[in-house]
Amino acid sequence: MGDVLNTQATEILAEAEVMADRLARMRSSIGRVIFGQDAVVEQVLITLLSGGHVLLVGVPGLGKTKLVETLGTVLGLDERRVQFTPDLMPADILGSEVLEEDAHGRRAFRFIKGPIFCQLLMADEINRASPRTQSALLQAMQEKKVAVGGEIIPLPEPFHVLATQNPIEQEGTYPLPEAQLDRFLLEIQVEYPDAAAERAMLLATTGASEGRAEQVVTGAELIAAQRLVRRLPVPETVLEAILKLVRGARPETAGLSAVRTQLAWGPGPRAAQALMLATRARALLQGRLAPSVEDVLALAEPVLRHRMALSFSARAEGVLLEEMIAALKATIA
Repeated sequence: MGDVLNTQATEILAEAEVMADRLARMRSSIGRVIFGQDAVVEQVLITLLSGGHVLLVGVPGLGKTKLVETLGTVLGLDERRVQFTPDLMPADILGSEVLEEDAHGRRAFRFIKGPIFCQLLMADEINRASPRTQSALLQAMQEKKVAVGGEIIPLPEPFHVLATQNPIEQEGTYPLPEAQLDRFLLEIQVEYPDAAAERAMLLATTGASEGRAEQVVTGAELIAAQRLVRRLPVPETVLEAILKLVRGARPETAGLSAVRTQLAWGPGPRAAQALMLATRARALLQGRLAPSVEDVLALAEPVLRHRMALSFSARAEGVLLEEMIAALKATIA
């Protein structure tokens, strides 16, 4: 038994060393195009290594669309972009059946696949589409397949949705339903770059030529990395920290009185699953073979923020979710 465990540990170590080199080259390639967003890039890569989907929230012009295009190049994935608008219909995403007639006059329906049949789908300004259209992504994001015309059609592997949302222009938008928000592994806040990064970006993007990203891995290698993430061992202290954090964020089981009185609802089991995978992915991305409690604390906010809701009275008093999550993190720090 001990020999088997030693062999497995040796195999994981060898795979992790190879993958760490690839991940370093991936970040370097992305850095030639995306400036001043190191934390965002890290969290997006964590999401992809975990096999999940990501919601990018930020004002226009911060490079969200460019980041998705760059990821498609670096990861060697088939990338598509859909601009979500109020008149977008589910068939515009999933595809539709058309009636065709052959040379002999026989008629038959043929399914024409929509843009969702790709490996990396960018849902740009996802909250501008109606709830009916947004719901077209629910089954695809959870089950990696879609039901069309009574038939179940699998999506390509790997399949990831990278959605963007503008936090300041809310006129004509539809809030994402809680069920769909829960499908996103992380919600990432895209902030303005610092002065040095913005200066470097100006010099690099307004000259005669611009830096270009290069393909570093393939889709098959990304799937192998996702499998490796699931094989990384998780210390008992990390498991306990995840459970304490997630269960402590629910009003029904919270230890903090502020959570019990100021939260309308808290994160479900999918949040704990997301945190478990994300901490492993962060460890691998940083060249470590096992996650730590520090990884749990670093990822608590992007994992929990979109899975919690303040009560009406708490919002009226100016309470912020970030303050609530900080208080929860303090209980396990």
